[in-house]
Amino acid sequence: MTEERKISMAVIRRLPRYYRYLGELLDNGVTKISSRELSEKMKVTASQIRQDLNNFGGFGQQGYGYNVEYLHKEIAKILGLDKTHTMIIVGVGNLGQALANYPSFSKRGFNLIGLFDINPRLIGMSMRGIEVMDIDKMEDFVKTNKVDIAILTMPKTRVKETAENLAKWGVKGLWNFSPVDLFLPEHVHVENVHLSHSLMTLAYKINEAEELDNGNDYKPF
Repeated sequence: MTEERKISMAVIRRLPRYYRYLGELLDNGVTKISSRELSEKMKVTASQIRQDLNNFGGFGQQGYGYNVEYLHKEIAKILGLDKTHTMIIVGVGNLGQALANYPSFSKRGFNLIGLFDINPRLIGMSMRGIEVMDIDKMEDFVKTNKVDIAILTMPKTRVKETAENLAKWGVKGLWNFSPVDLFLPEHVHVENVHLSHSLMTLAYKINEAEELDNGNDYKPF
């Protein structure tokens, strides 16, 4: 994929699902699969799967389908999972601690190397063998260690300044769980995650189903 070709974010966001499903197939001993069979498992049309994968070269063979192990490895390369990514967490309250203790990150090549907070009760604690440091030490740490990703789980009053500093110090990507969207220079990649948005979407789906059950065929404008 050397061409300067813009691939839609919708396609990119489906790639981790392909990767996960293919991994499950490998675990179950499946060696090949057709786009139709994969579509039945993922609830995505076979045409959509072929279109998505064609953005990166296709990978399938007519009359054979997809080699599961090969496709899994190729998607891993596209997603950058064939490399190791170092991470720090800024803000180790309840959410930060949950993320610090999430085991699947290291399995995917995301290695946690630093934890930072301003709370004196948390500083000095150890999580998965990593000591929580005072946020005042973060600049020196980032400048002397290769940090690819910073996970931000901190109050919105401090997150913008912290994000701008991390970008200035050379961090390439920010995974932002703070309740504010961050917009930084193009060379810094930001993924804003709002957990409440997903919950509100679920509430909408429940409400829509209840409206239909009650005979109210509500259609939004």
